[in-house]
Amino acid sequence: MHRVAPFKTPAFWPALLFSITLLFLQGCSLLSKQKEEESASTPRPVAGADKEDAGKEKKESHDAFSLEVEAPDRVRDYLIRHLELQRYRQIDDLGAAELSRLMVAAEANARELLGTLGYFTPTITLELKETPDAPAPREVKVTVVPGEPTLVSLVEVNFSGAVAEDAAGEAQRNAVRAGWSLRPSVPFSQEGWDNAKTGGLRTLTAKRYPTASVKSSRADIDADTARAQLRVAYESGPAFRFGQMLVRGSDRYSPVNALRIARLPTGEDYDQQQLLDAQQRLASSGYYDSVFLTLDTEGTDPQAVPVIAQVRDAPLQKVVLGVGFTTDNGARVSLDHTHNQMPLLGWRAVSRLQFDQKTQLVNTQWTDVPGERAWRWFTGAQLKRDTSGDYEVDSARLRGGMSTSTDHIDRSYFLQYDNAQNKGVGAPPSASALTLNWGWTGRYFNNNAQPTSGYGVAVELGAGYTLTGERLPFLRSYGRWLGIFPLEFTADSAARRSRIALRAEAGAVTASERALIPTTLEFLTGGDNTVRGYSYQQIGVTNAIGQTVQGRYLGVGSIEWQRPFVYKGQLTDWESVVFVDAGSVADKARSLRPKVGVGAGARWKSPVGPVQIDLAYGVDVHKLRIHLRLGFNF
Repeated sequence: MHRVAPFKTPAFWPALLFSITLLFLQGCSLLSKQKEEESASTPRPVAGADKEDAGKEKKESHDAFSLEVEAPDRVRDYLIRHLELQRYRQIDDLGAAELSRLMVAAEANARELLGTLGYFTPTITLELKETPDAPAPREVKVTVVPGEPTLVSLVEVNFSGAVAEDAAGEAQRNAVRAGWSLRPSVPFSQEGWDNAKTGGLRTLTAKRYPTASVKSSRADIDADTARAQLRVAYESGPAFRFGQMLVRGSDRYSPVNALRIARLPTGEDYDQQQLLDAQQRLASSGYYDSVFLTLDTEGTDPQAVPVIAQVRDAPLQKVVLGVGFTTDNGARVSLDHTHNQMPLLGWRAVSRLQFDQKTQLVNTQWTDVPGERAWRWFTGAQLKRDTSGDYEVDSARLRGGMSTSTDHIDRSYFLQYDNAQNKGVGAPPSASALTLNWGWTGRYFNNNAQPTSGYGVAVELGAGYTLTGERLPFLRSYGRWLGIFPLEFTADSAARRSRIALRAEAGAVTASERALIPTTLEFLTGGDNTVRGYSYQQIGVTNAIGQTVQGRYLGVGSIEWQRPFVYKGQLTDWESVVFVDAGSVADKARSLRPKVGVGAGARWKSPVGPVQIDLAYGVDVHKLRIHLRLGFNF
């Protein structure tokens, strides 16, 4: 197999090693400083004090009493956490008489706490025992028979203000009543009562009525019958509509650009989610380091209420050095440069220089500010050297067109030039082509960063002509889909439910056999995000001399069972997965033969995004591989 000499960076590795050494020495100095501070803050023994005195002092430090609560688990745990008697345990000189007086107050405190759980007729017994042989000299035992839980027998939810008068408010009134969590026959608790009122208010303020409030609320408890009657009245205030957005705090970038990026629907009914979406679009645009949108509801016309955008400008230029590692390509070093307002054009330019064991690339993407209809012009260029299959490819790509992004959908139209120079014995012929492309991506996940349900779909279509050899037309189509479906029967909480994740990917290049298609437009698969158990782009077409090359047809499928990990009844940030992947590449659709990978792994919800760790077995290659991945992208 012919290999091209690796990309040399004679000055980079010494610099990287020197930087790592400096960081290590700095960490050691900080650690030493921390140890010195801890030593300084630790009391030193007085000169002349012997070990016997120190041991005696430690032995004499103990709790004044121990506390035992005998009750049903839910009641027991709640009392242990919240009984005021707990505060006095560490007073080591607390006498028996003082403790007896505290126990009288403890009974009233326990009744009050049980009332918040909906138990208004409990039987409570408190006992004080001398325990001279135990670590604590006394023991307080609280025995609780909670009695019958109080059930909700009546719920009345009333409204005043514009929501009660407007025909458009009927939908929200119905939504508040339908979403009321403390329904008749449900056990009453103070926490449940508070949550129900807050949930109703949240539903009311989410649309049209941002100044709504709880006008009055009353819970009538009949302890004899263990029944609760609940009444709450909401005052909605006026209905609001979005007015003009006012940008404050920005000196570097045009307020008009902020309005176009935010796309706040001026003149429409207030919607909290639309306000948050506009804030997110501004925050992710790259022009601002911080963004906070608020509705100015004081002293203004409710039908055109201003939206205040308090922003802090991002630097005009930014350079980021990155170091990473993937199981597909090994160690990675990257340098990113961002220019938020290019001279003359005023566009935003994002450029990257990246090196890893298999890929070296430099690219740049220039993007205009969105126009009034949210479409923006863009152009980009890329030079790349990549180990593709069993040979190396030097490729160049130029593209330009228009794109738009809405809340869930991205669309684009662009013209693209591709040139692929293939190197190595048995490599396909070098080729170039020009294509006109359309792309559409829809994301309908409950959380785009760490989804637990929903689906996403992406489609790309391109029509082009080859520019090398005989000029022939061709069509390129590609699609992928991911669906995440909770399994209802696995747990009572949505966060605890197991999930099934289904993934599908397909592609085709339709052309004459004589057409020389750039290999960058054809397909390979295998690796972290495709068929696990195989190395990066290991699955392709086997040529006459046994090498792996790109093919014109692609098919990939995956099924994965995701199960949240619960420890001692508490939901953790970990979950386990088992999966089966299959994929194939061929030059003819009928020749697709799937290669299968099976395995298991774990997911961790880290502060910077989900971390994926998988151990997979490639059935066709009879090898185990570890796959690591950070973050979720679709």
